[in-house]
Amino acid sequence: MPTIDNYAVFGHPISHSKSPLIHHLFAEQTGQQLSYSAHDVPAEVFKAQTDEFFKRGGKGLNCTVPLKELAWEYADHLSDRARISKAVNTLTLQADGGILGDNTDGVGLVNDLTRNHQLELFGKRLLILGAGGATRGIMAPLLACQPSQIMIANRTVSKAETIVSEFTGSNNLSSCNYADLPGQQFDLIINATSASLSNQLPALPDTLLAKSGCCYDLAYSNQPTAFVVWGQTQHAAKSLDGLGMLVEQAAEAFNIWRGIRPDTLPIITLLEQARQTSRLPT
Repeated sequence: MPTIDNYAVFGHPISHSKSPLIHHLFAEQTGQQLSYSAHDVPAEVFKAQTDEFFKRGGKGLNCTVPLKELAWEYADHLSDRARISKAVNTLTLQADGGILGDNTDGVGLVNDLTRNHQLELFGKRLLILGAGGATRGIMAPLLACQPSQIMIANRTVSKAETIVSEFTGSNNLSSCNYADLPGQQFDLIINATSASLSNQLPALPDTLLAKSGCCYDLAYSNQPTAFVVWGQTQHAAKSLDGLGMLVEQAAEAFNIWRGIRPDTLPIITLLEQARQTSRLPT
């Protein structure tokens, strides 16, 4: 009987996670034998729990809020994109026993935008709301798409300035606070904060979104987030949340672990159908 490799996701909280379902669907689609489970792991016990997971033969681990920076510190080796982002969401046991840290968030976002939603990023004006780890994680893949401008807006502008300074070779990257946004327009606005899940948003001017512009919330929920609703009120061509990004970043992690890339579109479609059903009144 073949040995079943064990994978997991650590986070706090974690009960809402769709990752076990996604990876089980990937395994079924690709004929891979594996187990994938979710574990509630607070930051203060992350190292001990991760040590134990790999000691017990675990092959790979996903890390979500609030553990990505801790996972970055935990890894023995870092991919280039993890090194740049200073956050890790995918840990992999290597043949020599070392742990490789990677970050699949940015490529997951770009794949969802460009492949699933056919959005062109080359030469476009991008605005990112927020200057936390999520923004840092998506920056390099977005810059690789060669937009004409990326502006990072944050309440504390010094945090945005720090990220800008880390990409010194990018002269199309700038920062501001929210009060500086009136009078500017963007083709794509990305919400990289979790505030909209709590129905909170900064005061955004009604003229911020260019004609035929789009909105994208990195967060996802069964109900439209506050930012998705804002995009709809601004007549965005598309106002999307991060469900597709969730599946795409998971597919990248699955490919790192198993050497095969699953077809993401059927999984996204299945999850979207389930979400639409959950919105129906009972």
